[in-house]
Amino acid sequence: MNDELIVTSQHRNRTKEHLKTALIQLIKKKGFHAVSVKDIVDQAGYNRSTFYLHYQDKYVLAEELLIMKLEGLRKATGKPYWHGQKVLTNKLNAESFQIVDYIYEHRDFFELIQYDDTLPGLHTGFPQTILNIYEEQFVFETINNSPVNMEYFKYYTAYGFFGLLNNWILSGFRESREAFIHNVIELTKTHIHSFHYVGDKLDPDTE
Repeated sequence: MNDELIVTSQHRNRTKEHLKTALIQLIKKKGFHAVSVKDIVDQAGYNRSTFYLHYQDKYVLAEELLIMKLEGLRKATGKPYWHGQKVLTNKLNAESFQIVDYIYEHRDFFELIQYDDTLPGLHTGFPQTILNIYEEQFVFETINNSPVNMEYFKYYTAYGFFGLLNNWILSGFRESREAFIHNVIELTKTHIHSFHYVGDKLDPDTE
């Protein structure tokens, strides 16, 4: 890729990022369904023709934003681990929960979960992504190898973790990241002895 194409690509990505940021800000102000394309370009400092160079309508923009952030969530979860690694829950620490760091770093986006008229698909997509992460990236060992229906177990633990994350977000991140992670680890140790990370660490796009 030559320098001109690199600059063009960077400019396009920057413009799209500005439009996404504008959409997030506007949803918080007036709700998704009340937001128009004109609102978005005015907020971002562009014109309508620039918007339509990148997106057909606000729904396509919203879908791309949702997919991008939830994919980032998935990637962040696997950052601390390598494929096949076994981790004892009594050895977990703050570095083990980069998913929490990701949510905090992108809190402007994840705060949208608290709004009723919010980004389409967020209310269902966020917890479903947590469940998918549990199903696809981890093999759990219960305390004392207690036999359980593992499908139910993953559903239970995934939605429990989502509930904690959701409460943290709704509280305005009142608890520090360190305190939040510490409490999650203490809860985790009550029902999970260890886990194997089976996610794919060969993903070239892992950030």
